[in-house]
Amino acid sequence: MHLRFSQDIKLLLQQLSQQPLTIGNVLNITSERGFSLVMVLLVLPFLFPMPPGLTGPFGGACFLLSVQMALGRKTPWLPRQIANYKFPRNFAQVLLKNLHRVTRIVEKITRPRWQKLAQNSFTWRLNGLCIAWLCILLISPVPLTNPFPTIAILILAISTLESDGLLMGIGYFLTILVTLLFVFIGYGLWVAPSILPNIFK
Repeated sequence: MHLRFSQDIKLLLQQLSQQPLTIGNVLNITSERGFSLVMVLLVLPFLFPMPPGLTGPFGGACFLLSVQMALGRKTPWLPRQIANYKFPRNFAQVLLKNLHRVTRIVEKITRPRWQKLAQNSFTWRLNGLCIAWLCILLISPVPLTNPFPTIAILILAISTLESDGLLMGIGYFLTILVTLLFVFIGYGLWVAPSILPNIFK
């Protein structure tokens, strides 16, 4: 199966060999698909050690795109300062190669399914809303939690790109689980100040 996701990654790798890659380049190359593809590019690094200073900008840009989806916008837009951001060449090469590996896994588990659901305008907005919420959790200062919202965002973004309604359902389920995890952690942090003094008495 040759997915649009695979074709986009191959095209971006070819572009990177010729010139520096910017977020604006990705949006121009992929058009409407740029929503999902740029989100994948922006959040995938959260699965690995991130270069310093990129967490806020990457998470913020992903949040901005997801809000546009939630509002029903079909053409992605980013402020010029963000759109002109150039991925460091070595970082971009590693990022796209990791995406290529992800593609091999994705090709085994996704295909167009439940397309009436997947291609519905309400579903488009719902996916944007879920991703926006997950971005808030992603950039929240809770240690060691980045992979959880990242995986949910990746699944929602890829399922949107490939019109896979079944995979979207899994993404919604993971969104609920991740939310419950953060609620549990938040409750633990709120209770901890009153528990810790008793433990060390």
